[in-house]
Amino acid sequence: MYQIDFNHPVHAYFIGIGGISMSGLAEILLESGFHISGSDTRESPLTKALIEKGASIKYGQRAENMTPDMDVVIYTAAIKNTNPEMQAADQYHIPKLTRAELLGQIMRKYDTPIAISGTHGKTTTTSLVSDILLQGNMDPTLSIGGILKTIGGNFRMGRSGCFVTEACEYTNSFLSFFPKISIILNIEEDHLDFFKDIYDIRDSFHQFARLLPADGTLIINGDIDHLDELISDLPCNVITFGTSADCDYSADGITYDELARPTYQLLRHGKEAESITLGVPGRHNVYNSLAAIALAELLHVGMSTIKSALLTFAGTDRRFELKGKIGGVTIIDDYAHHPTEITATLTAAKNYPHKTTWCVFQPHTFTRTKAFMTDFAKALSLADKVVLADIYPARETDNLGISSRTLQAEIEKLGRDCYYFPSFDEIENFLLENCINGDLLITMGAGDVVKIGEKILGI
Repeated sequence: MYQIDFNHPVHAYFIGIGGISMSGLAEILLESGFHISGSDTRESPLTKALIEKGASIKYGQRAENMTPDMDVVIYTAAIKNTNPEMQAADQYHIPKLTRAELLGQIMRKYDTPIAISGTHGKTTTTSLVSDILLQGNMDPTLSIGGILKTIGGNFRMGRSGCFVTEACEYTNSFLSFFPKISIILNIEEDHLDFFKDIYDIRDSFHQFARLLPADGTLIINGDIDHLDELISDLPCNVITFGTSADCDYSADGITYDELARPTYQLLRHGKEAESITLGVPGRHNVYNSLAAIALAELLHVGMSTIKSALLTFAGTDRRFELKGKIGGVTIIDDYAHHPTEITATLTAAKNYPHKTTWCVFQPHTFTRTKAFMTDFAKALSLADKVVLADIYPARETDNLGISSRTLQAEIEKLGRDCYYFPSFDEIENFLLENCINGDLLITMGAGDVVKIGEKILGI
């Protein structure tokens, strides 16, 4: 494998440089004096920011973009060997690294590399941790899978030995990492276009946990089924959080304010410690915050700083994000695209002021929609009214014989009103005619469904 030498910066080319993670890695190398170029399908705020910092970016992925003076090519799992830039790189014999391999090499530069993993909640928890460390003057380097309002982006270059990043299990990418501290928020079935089943997923997370050195620490959800199978052979320190007072960190007496923001009693080893109030809504964020608190205390951040950061944390883009209000209708956008995430978001919405909850859902990938069809229907039925857009295919081309109409039929079987429209324009017109003063409209999914709410708001 090609090894990056940070003492001798070279020319690195990123295929798909505008991605949320790739752009952050490109910025790290830019800050380290590397010559950075790359390509993406279209211009975006992230590509514009990189150009302002000195990167050279071309739009459209073509063989002629590649030149023999490039020293290494960085690519993601979404890039296939048939990609013309990948083929040109092979012709020029340019070494290649995956995004995860580069991230792993970057982690080795730092004294305290922290990797935050889990099927759900990675971006929010990474952002919570980031805000706590920033308020604690830890000066961390941050690589986040979303836009954090505090830093106005997804990346921050710090000057300390602390590095915080998300760790995604898809294609086993997090097995290329070198963490000193890891968080596992939860383990559920997902990415079944890559993993065979839940046992395959658990094995991947087990391998991830075993990357930790003997003097490292794993912070893990104590509610995970058969937890001992995952931690019994680990040489490192293990800290648990969860719903049970038997965990090292747990929560008791959860209440909600008028905007669904929780307050709870923090328990350490079953004993009352502090009253915690969050600035973001939802019960699921209580448990994200427990993981963040455990990490912060491990790093010796004071509790007053932790409480302040949790209270003022305003969330990240596309995580129960308030987009605006129009005609008395509140519009929220959320990235949820798995049944567990949908359940968490719509449960949080029940504590939010509203008359009728409308959920406009854009399923993400045919594989996921087919695998969780029944679970999607049950989760979406927590909304009063459901509107479906077409399935967002992402990297997939085979529709597996299903469509959003298939999901619509499953939701209607449960007695919930569900509407399907093949175009965003039709969805927008339907909502404008049917949403009334006091309603809560949530656009939901990992594709481009956010555009519907933004168009209604005129932003």
